[in-house]
Amino acid sequence: MPNARLKGSKGMDELARYRNLVFDSARWADFSFRRGDIVVSTPPKCGTTWMQTLCAMVVLDAVEFDRPLAQISPWLDMLTNDLGAVVRDLETQEHRRIIKTHTPLDGLPYDERVLYVCVGRDPRDVALSFEHHLANLDMDAFMAARAAAVGLDDLAELGPAPDPPPTDAEERFWEWANADPGAGSSMGPTLTEILHHLRTFWDQRASQNIALFHYGDLLTDLPGELRRLSDVLEITVTDERLADYTAAGTFESMKRRADDLVPDVGNRIWHSNRDFFHRGREGEGRDLLSDDALRRYQERVAELVAPDLDTWAHSGWHGSDPPA
Repeated sequence: MPNARLKGSKGMDELARYRNLVFDSARWADFSFRRGDIVVSTPPKCGTTWMQTLCAMVVLDAVEFDRPLAQISPWLDMLTNDLGAVVRDLETQEHRRIIKTHTPLDGLPYDERVLYVCVGRDPRDVALSFEHHLANLDMDAFMAARAAAVGLDDLAELGPAPDPPPTDAEERFWEWANADPGAGSSMGPTLTEILHHLRTFWDQRASQNIALFHYGDLLTDLPGELRRLSDVLEITVTDERLADYTAAGTFESMKRRADDLVPDVGNRIWHSNRDFFHRGREGEGRDLLSDDALRRYQERVAELVAPDLDTWAHSGWHGSDPPA
């Protein structure tokens, strides 16, 4: 599956366009924000569905939902659903809207009335998780849904599909780590693309309507991160209710409710809804690297981002205070 590709340069009043087989950020062009809207923007496999669920629980004050999460918090720029229908559904919502995207901040319309939430994750874990994710995708069902929603006439514009991935796991890893943006990778968004996405938010982290969370922090302190999320959303949550959200927001609980929480559930694009929630661990990508490979990887990351973002992208806040 080709990855998102950066199209041209971005001027002061222009948005970068991110487009691939799965989504097209140009679909944001005619969308009208409301005060209080929440945009959840993450690289794939960084905890997007997790953060959507946590936001929905706090906003709706509910641990179970009356409809699938994909309807409560639709992926606006995904190409398997008609854009007009997605927008109409969002316009009928009376609660604070929660909109999913994998578009970096420099490709999203900016509105001071909107909260933009980004979730980071160790890129090495993202790469491993995406391999499982792709194996679970029913490509025939996906292409049928895409054809019905937007057609297939644009496929030639996206360029050729990536070459078959190397059979050797280490070769696949370095192909992913060294690839240029848009080159495509069997391990999903390249290292460059993941870090670029995070950098677009990191550079604006002091803004009042930008909030950064990290997968590792959610794993190690879900109650604390839920409390921080409720503060960011400016919604008062009692300790008792926080405990309810925490119990419903664990990886195991979400996996049990997979049929209600997986993305695009209506198009039946997954071989197994439960396997969409594969393991929910941290550190597997790091553990696969030898000491020499780890040093090489660290040198590659240092070429792409500054040390402060490097540290946060791989480790989260480490108990330090996020921007107020």
